[in-house]
Amino acid sequence: MTATLIRNVRLIDGPDPRPGCVLVRGTAIEAVAAGDHAAEYAADREMDGNGHMLLPGMIDVHIHGADGYDMMDGTTRSVEAVSAACARTGCTSFLATSVSSSIEDLMAMISSVSRVVGKEPGARIAGIHIEGPYLNAKRKGMQNEQFLRHPDLEEMSAIVRAAGPLVRMVTLAPELPGGLDMIAFLKERGIIAAVAHSDATYEEAKMAFRTGASHVTHCFNGMRPIHHRDPGLIVAALEERDVSVQAIVDDVHLHPAIVRLLHREKGPDNMVLITDALQAMGLGDGTYSFGGHEVTVSHGVARLADGTLASSTVTMNEALAKAVRAGIPLRDAAAMATQTPADLLGLTAKGRIAPGADADLVLLNDRFEVMWTMVSGNTVYRR
Repeated sequence: MTATLIRNVRLIDGPDPRPGCVLVRGTAIEAVAAGDHAAEYAADREMDGNGHMLLPGMIDVHIHGADGYDMMDGTTRSVEAVSAACARTGCTSFLATSVSSSIEDLMAMISSVSRVVGKEPGARIAGIHIEGPYLNAKRKGMQNEQFLRHPDLEEMSAIVRAAGPLVRMVTLAPELPGGLDMIAFLKERGIIAAVAHSDATYEEAKMAFRTGASHVTHCFNGMRPIHHRDPGLIVAALEERDVSVQAIVDDVHLHPAIVRLLHREKGPDNMVLITDALQAMGLGDGTYSFGGHEVTVSHGVARLADGTLASSTVTMNEALAKAVRAGIPLRDAAAMATQTPADLLGLTAKGRIAPGADADLVLLNDRFEVMWTMVSGNTVYRR
């Protein structure tokens, strides 16, 4: 197997970045050393990191599209385009994420994702995140109300049969009729039950967490807000030690003070950076079709005609940079983009730079721009 020595890099595994080098053999990391120990390793080739930061590949558990492609198109080309776009932004694994739709369109999306698995041009598909259609119309956000419906175990059983182990996460509103039964169904099958687009009260949310829900999708967005006499889902989640939360850190969906609050309450082990990106990611301002709606992106912010936020255009490397600028320590912010989502998905060989881990790596400069991205020991993007 080919051995590659990545030298002259800064490792983000302590309070401050430290110089080091990493030896990759085949698809895995063989050795990690602090300081200048490059001469100690025999390698077939060397890559000079030029003093840049070396991080584990980032993992996005919530992305809908990129570069003009929407994974709900039902085509393999769209899934492949998102894979390539993720790699360009330092992301090496992702959950292909749906929006509320007809069962036919959801099944087409599942089929297209299934056909790309193992043939990705860039970031690897870690599974599917089904967002909706079991959502509360009162907190629908940009989700298309014509497709919203109550949790249906028969329908979900058919979805799981079609997708097999690809279904890794399902976002639903637990207060809807059948919501708790759906959570129990998902938990029994090892699928993450996440809550959002929900009007759940504090008590309803607590019951959902007791039943097996363990994650909050785009926390603070698409849910009952905090009130001092009606704390709601958010406070219930903050109190639960084992409940993790997603954060869209794009300077739009969350104020920096809220980003700091989530970090303080949940810590880097239970806070996950996501993009929630639509197909405008990588293209910029313009008009797009998303979830059955016309979406206008202006100055990087996506909205429906009535002003409702409609997903995001932020990338994972930008989310990391914005989290640091919001006051999150670099080590913690990096964990929230790498190891924490890996642990959430049970990907024990990803999200870390350690012997035996997958050689999924990203090199970032001090402006958090991606210099190159490596997946399974192969460079899939270079600036």
